Formats: sequence, structure tokens, C-alpha cells
Amino acid sequence: MRTDIVHIGAGELTYEIRNIVIIAEKMQRLGIRTNMENIGDPVAKGEKIPLWMKQIVADLAMDDCTYGYCPTRGLLETREFLAAQTNSRQGVQISADDIIFFNGLGDAISKVYSLVKRTARILGPSPTYSTHSSAEAVHAGAPPVCYALDPHNNWYPDMDDLRKRVKYNPAIAGILIINPDNPTGAVYPEEILREIIAIAKEMDLFIICDEVYEHIIYNGHKTRPISDIVGDVPAISMKGISKEFPWPGSRCGWIEVYNQQNDPMFGDYIESVLNAKMLEVCSTTLPQKAIPKILTHPEYPSYLDERKRRYEKFSNIAYERLKDVPGILVNRTNGAFYMSVAFEEGKVNSNQQLPIENKNVRNLAENLVNAPDVAPDKRFVYYLLASTGICVVPLSSFSTSIQGFRVTLLERDEAEFRRIFDTIAASIETYLASSP
Repeated sequence: MRTDIVHIGAGELTYEIRNIVIIAEKMQRLGIRTNMENIGDPVAKGEKIPLWMKQIVADLAMDDCTYGYCPTRGLLETREFLAAQTNSRQGVQISADDIIFFNGLGDAISKVYSLVKRTARILGPSPTYSTHSSAEAVHAGAPPVCYALDPHNNWYPDMDDLRKRVKYNPAIAGILIINPDNPTGAVYPEEILREIIAIAKEMDLFIICDEVYEHIIYNGHKTRPISDIVGDVPAISMKGISKEFPWPGSRCGWIEVYNQQNDPMFGDYIESVLNAKMLEVCSTTLPQKAIPKILTHPEYPSYLDERKRRYEKFSNIAYERLKDVPGILVNRTNGAFYMSVAFEEGKVNSNQQLPIENKNVRNLAENLVNAPDVAPDKRFVYYLLASTGICVVPLSSFSTSIQGFRVTLLERDEAEFRRIFDTIAASIETYLASSP
């Protein structure tokens, strides 16, 4: 074309969580039975939505108002309900106007990053959820800027690294926290959150805190919502119902904005986010109507507790099976429903492989692993998929140089779950031993 139409950040748009599905589908057509452990969709893994929750949605679907527009910020009664929940914890106080609904958190993430001035950067964790890192990188037209999470310390932030990244990069305007974390399953203690908040206050930054998994915490771990401890630091909390209810198909998420009145520039920025939403008119109406009804239903607490108990049990099964496998670093998952497994430094290379019985599948896998610039952990993921049918995501696709993979804890059948992790453990041992 006579002028370049490609956005400067287009090359930063990557989402290996779904890209790997394309490969899995090709292998399925060649006769491989797959276990899709790549994406955090509880419904796709067999989560049964309780009848009482379905009845709430069904009744709302009979109401004409759920088919219409809602206010740009979202339904007032739902925003008032959510603001009251936040205010009941005696932290920062908000009003309904401090809440903005979006068509899922993916939409919120896109808006929040795209409306930051291009030369300003948001410092995110590494590894990090790729929707965040891609959106930040696209807005800047440059690779994401990150602070390290330490696999030798429960995947907690390396606070020395975080402080140095802020101190020596004046372009940093904000810090991203994901708590509980995706992809690692870490749950951050209150003291770590307070230390990050203190750095933000000292350096005059704002905070983005993705808290979509805030109610899926187990193994005796505790944390605090950012609203409880943020003080007077400007911040955005990202929340949603896709993982907790779970209702990912609702595409319903929201942000809570804290202390926007404390900084005029931050207030102008939030106003720009709201104005961008006005161009879309509104977000999904029906699920907003459902939120207060579901959260106040008498069966909701026990339903959520049952899910957390199951994730806790399966997190411990996975940890016990993998923790003694030579060549990898494994931390127990304490929140959300992911486990990140890291290979010890130098343990994976371009010569390792797994046996693949199906000739056509083997040819496909070898073509994939021999492509230029394939990361060592991606080679393992391709071989694991071709050899066993287990589909995981390479850790290097989460903006990190650490080699490894992310796997979900969502399989509901315990015998099948144990088989999957027995197979992963055996495959790691075989793969690492295959190097000449």
C-alpha cells in the first residue's frame, strides 16, 4: 500500500494460550486424543453451573429490560451494590460512579492500556498474563517492561528488581499487580502488596491490580484486596465474573477506580477511559442484572467453597506429583487454578524429544520444533502434545525468559487428573534424558 497501515505495536500481539489450540486441532484431525489444559475456562472443562444460578439467568432473560442498553458506566443498581461491598471492608471508599463496566476484562485491559500516553509505561510482572503484556506493549510500540517473579520464592515479586525498574526508568507511570496470579497461581501476602503500594506512593505512580481471582484462594493462604490497603494512592482494580461464577461467556467485567480525586492527571486519564466507553454505548446488560442476585443467593457461599476445596485438593495432587521430578522448579498453587512449572536453567535445549507413535503427527511436530527461533520450552510443549495429547502453554509466552509451561487444575475427574500429571512427570523425565 502507498502508506504503512500496520500499527507500530502489531508485532506485540501474541496469545499463545489460544494459538496452541490451532496446533492441537491439527493433531486431533490426525488421530490424537487431547487434554486441553491450556486455557482457564472451567465450563469447557466440565464445570456444572448449578440449577439455582441458571434459574436466575433464565428469569432475567424473560425480562424485556435485559435486552436493552444500559448506562455507559453500567447498571446503577449493580454499581451501587458493588460499591457497597467494597465500602463494607473499611478501606478506600468509593461511589457507584467509580465503577465502569466493560465487555469482559479483556475489553477493560485494552481500554486501560491504550489510553495511557504512548511514552508512559506500565511495569508488569514477568511471567505475566499475556493479555496484559500484549496490550501494554502494543500501546507503547515496544516490548513490555517487567519486574521479575521469583520461582525460588513462591513466585513472589523480586522487590529489589521491582524498585530498580521503577527508579531507573522515568517512563514508568504505573505498576501492574495480578493477585492471585495468572500464570503462577501465587497469592501475595499483605506485606508484599503494602511494599508495592509504598513504592508507588514514593515514586508518584498509580497501580493496576487484576483481582479477577480474588475469591479463589485456598491452602490456608490469605491476601487483601487492594482497596483495603491502597491508602491515598491512585489505583484501578479489575474484577469480573468469568472465573468466579464461572460465566466466561457473559463477557462481563468491571474496574473500580480508587482515589481519582487525589491526582488531576489520573482523574483526566480515567475520564478518557469513560469517554472511550461512551463510544460503545454500553456493556452487557443481562449479566450485570444477575450479579447481585447470584452473589446474595443463599447457596452461593457453599457453592464457591466447594469449588475452592476441589482446587485445593487438585493443587496438592499436582504439586506432590511434580515436586521431586529432577530438572524442574515447582511451587504449590494457592489461588486461581493454574500451575507454572519452570525448567532449571540450562535443562532444555534444541536436541531433546519425546517418542511419537503416529507418523503424521511426528512429521507435524518435527516441522514445528524445527522452525526458526522456537523457544526451548515451546519445543517441549509441542512434543508433549504430539506424544501424549496433553496441551499446555509454554511459559516463555508469558513475557519471561524462564523456560517452562503453564497447566490448569480444571480437570474434574480425579483419576484423569492424576493420569495427566503422571504423564507430564514421566514426559519431563524422558525429555530431559533424551539430550545426547
